[in-house]
Amino acid sequence: MSTFHYDPPQEPFLDILFEDEHIIVVNKPSGILSVPGKAVEHFDSIASRVKSRYPEGGAVHRLDMGTSGVLVVAKTAQATSALGRQFQDRKTEKYYYAWVWGQMEKLEGTVDLPLCVDWDNRPRQQVNYEHGRRAITHYICQRVEADRSLVKLKPITGRSHQLRVHMMELGHPILGDHLYAPPEAQAAAPHLYLHAAMLSFNHPLSGQRLTFEAPAPFPL
Repeated sequence: MSTFHYDPPQEPFLDILFEDEHIIVVNKPSGILSVPGKAVEHFDSIASRVKSRYPEGGAVHRLDMGTSGVLVVAKTAQATSALGRQFQDRKTEKYYYAWVWGQMEKLEGTVDLPLCVDWDNRPRQQVNYEHGRRAITHYICQRVEADRSLVKLKPITGRSHQLRVHMMELGHPILGDHLYAPPEAQAAAPHLYLHAAMLSFNHPLSGQRLTFEAPAPFPL
């Protein structure tokens, strides 16, 4: 039985970066789900908060509970469909910042490792060349310190836990990652140090290209 205790931040209710009649873009804090979980006590989420105000709203992408940053939620069914296609067809652009464990020696590269769920250890994901779906991440190391490195991550695909598993496979798990980091790396940060810093997409109605950025809740 899981001992997971869900206590999402309540203030602000939604940290709004942009809003019109079709979409709402928020800076999601670490510690709240993007969409409701299966259990009733995990209902509170960014998507459910938006739907409490706009019942036709719908989620079009997700950030892990521990991941902070830019998240767009549609306010209408039409916007949900249009934005969903953009994410599916990889018409969006995004990058993340993360502090990872250890000193990176290769300062730039691409991780191309297929991922699928680890059924015996859900919700963990794993590299699996037989059943996994292709997952690609570009990374650039921004700074190296005594026990950690700051990296800029650009996922080309959008697999579950992609950035977390890819960094672990490089030997540099993300600080504060309770699923993939060793105890010392988990203890090196108060929460997952992974932040969705930028998201760019076409407005679902006008087609105008929009780009949003949000400051990280940890020092860069």
